[in-house]
Amino acid sequence: MKSSTCLALILSALLAGGNLFAQQDKVSFVNPIIGTNGMGHTFPGACVPFGLVQLSPDTDTIPHNVDGKYQPRAYEYCAGYQHKDSSIVGFSHTHFSGTGHSDLGDILIMPTTGCLKLNPGTATNPDGGYRSRFSHDTEISRPGYYEVMLADYGVKAQLTTTKRAGIHKYTFPKESENQRIILDMIHGIYNYDGKVLWTSIRVENDTLVTGYRITNGWARANYTYFAMSFSKPVIHYGCDEKAKVDYRGGYGKFNMKENFPDIGGRKIVAYFDFDPASSDELEVKVALSGVSTDGALKNLHAEATGYSFDQLASRAADTWNKELSVIDAKGTDDQMAMLYTSLYHTMINPCVYTDVDGQYRGLDGNIHKADDFTNYTVFSVWDTYRALHPLFNIINRQVNTDIARSMLKHCEQSVHKALPVWSHMANENWCMIGYHSVSVLADAVVKGLPLDKEEVLKAMVSSSTIPYYDGTKELMEKGYVSLDRSGSAASLTLEYSYDDWTIYNTALLAGNREVADRYKKRAMNYTNVFDTSIGYARPRYSDGRWKENFNLLSTHGEGFIEGNGLNYSFYVPQDVNNMIRLMGGDKSFITKLDSLFTMHLPDEFFAETEDVTKEGLLGGYVHGNEPSHHIPFLYMWTTQPWKTQYWQREIMNKMYRNNIDGLYGNDDCGQMSAWYILSAMGFYPVCPGTDQYVLGAPYLPYMKVSLENGKTFEVRADKVSDKNRYVKSVKLNGKPYTKAYITQQDIMNGGELTFEMTSAPNKKRVFAEADKPYSLSTTYQ
Repeated sequence: MKSSTCLALILSALLAGGNLFAQQDKVSFVNPIIGTNGMGHTFPGACVPFGLVQLSPDTDTIPHNVDGKYQPRAYEYCAGYQHKDSSIVGFSHTHFSGTGHSDLGDILIMPTTGCLKLNPGTATNPDGGYRSRFSHDTEISRPGYYEVMLADYGVKAQLTTTKRAGIHKYTFPKESENQRIILDMIHGIYNYDGKVLWTSIRVENDTLVTGYRITNGWARANYTYFAMSFSKPVIHYGCDEKAKVDYRGGYGKFNMKENFPDIGGRKIVAYFDFDPASSDELEVKVALSGVSTDGALKNLHAEATGYSFDQLASRAADTWNKELSVIDAKGTDDQMAMLYTSLYHTMINPCVYTDVDGQYRGLDGNIHKADDFTNYTVFSVWDTYRALHPLFNIINRQVNTDIARSMLKHCEQSVHKALPVWSHMANENWCMIGYHSVSVLADAVVKGLPLDKEEVLKAMVSSSTIPYYDGTKELMEKGYVSLDRSGSAASLTLEYSYDDWTIYNTALLAGNREVADRYKKRAMNYTNVFDTSIGYARPRYSDGRWKENFNLLSTHGEGFIEGNGLNYSFYVPQDVNNMIRLMGGDKSFITKLDSLFTMHLPDEFFAETEDVTKEGLLGGYVHGNEPSHHIPFLYMWTTQPWKTQYWQREIMNKMYRNNIDGLYGNDDCGQMSAWYILSAMGFYPVCPGTDQYVLGAPYLPYMKVSLENGKTFEVRADKVSDKNRYVKSVKLNGKPYTKAYITQQDIMNGGELTFEMTSAPNKKRVFAEADKPYSLSTTYQ
């Protein structure tokens, strides 16, 4: 966002909501429009840090499938919004941030005037339904606030949120003959015919409506309860049941379509009319709960009742400014926008899944009480274990402690006794591979979060020994997952090996040598899929044969998920030294890395993979998808560590831009953004579960992190630039620092990490073995 645009937003904010920008110096940098076009899959609407509610416009309703056939364009709408669209369907209350698959879009509201329309219409024919055209010129998007003019109705829509409630303010045109709110209980993201299992709406009185819906989507059974209050009385209401109903029982004696307070059905769209003579403005407050309508009411009363829209918008902005102030930095306008937007994106998911009274719906479907922690949901751990949770262990330690405890409760409530794989709203959806919650817990333990090591280790062992889970039985028997068993066999084996290393290391910390020895052996299983004759990982069959006609570049049908053998072969974060040996030694390894970044990868090799696109490529390196995120830092184990510094900056310059297409890959609940923040500080957690962050080079001349222990950690690189991207020397608290990594304790102690930057590589700075980052084959205890 250009500085002139930022100024315009500030002025608009002051006019729209009073003194909302007082002391919001960090909020003013954030540009939520980044990533809302193309592959980023972010949304522009309102939320607060880690809030259950993400209130945002949805711009189209492409179904996930029609008659069981997948509709590829649905992938564009994982967050419900694409900046290229010109009409808004309505404003729903739940959204994932940056994911490559989706769900939610619960409880959609749309203000309308004129003739009653109870279907959404289409992008090509907006007049056929209740949706409205809009112009981006009327959009204002900032943390905790969204505004747009709905052109077809002349209604100004303003949105803000609390942690558990969405607050709408609609200003209708003075000349409108009627004012109406559409409540669409069918609408959803990644929707399909039959996704909604049941909906209920109760008109409690003329200003309060409660209800719920149950959906069967990515979450097999998602219960979303709501309590909705209006700032003025409803004068008339009704609904349409769009499902064919063969049996209504005794309810058949009632006319449910008009002014009947107990509405139920599978495909309900309701409407509520208000008197335009009373005022032009209508405020709607919608609190959510996963527990009950009573829980939603408690959330509504605790967080939103008694406060005006402007007060709540101001509070949301203040909350964001406080959270974003964990980092201070210096840089250009675009660099600040990218940094603070990235920080903003890391604080959307996971989100709280606990009512204000501590109750939450558990994985077992029962209602539990969180007495000593806040329960969280939305765990995209295949993505977020890599950088998001390690970042939290620096800047959001209490949040990550609660996330870890939520994961342990998930395991306790699981009939499989499994930690989350990819879970949301009290459902495990089993997306992606591995059991990477063990990494999140291992990283939390090694970095000093207050967790019971024995409880953690028990959950880890349980999760990694489920015989019917994705090749685990074969892994334990053969030491690898075969291509006969899984199309993702090689990537499964590589990722399980890393996960098992984290269990090994946690067992050491817990003093359990028997488990440590068992999982140390399992951590070496990656060697079983390394074909030393080609120097790369390669899937094999159950009889031991390598896959024939193996194509190292293809992302389809070669034994790897969302990636190819070329990128995945570098996935041995727990034992980089031995990986280098298997790839032919230092010189050969460097050549392979160089080739990865400089080669041309033809489109044919990723044409059938949604999550790998040309925009996310740098040579053959795939930054747009997570398995490659650690690769630029692998040069730090070699005799040419300066190449990390070169490629790190190339990636940041190309893959992160301050515009609508500014994320060249799914942000995946903040993982892409966390990569940017840590890299901007000059280091990255190549192997979460160690206490080490591998050094690269800072992107900005100055960053300061305010730690929860009251100390600060500063990173300085005074002359850093695209030209001066190389590190000449490093000092920690004024003393020369020669290691290739910095530890968690170094950061938590506070102080200053200073980089002397130069325009030429420091080819003399080759690390002694003791100063290289962790590697299992050289540090096994």
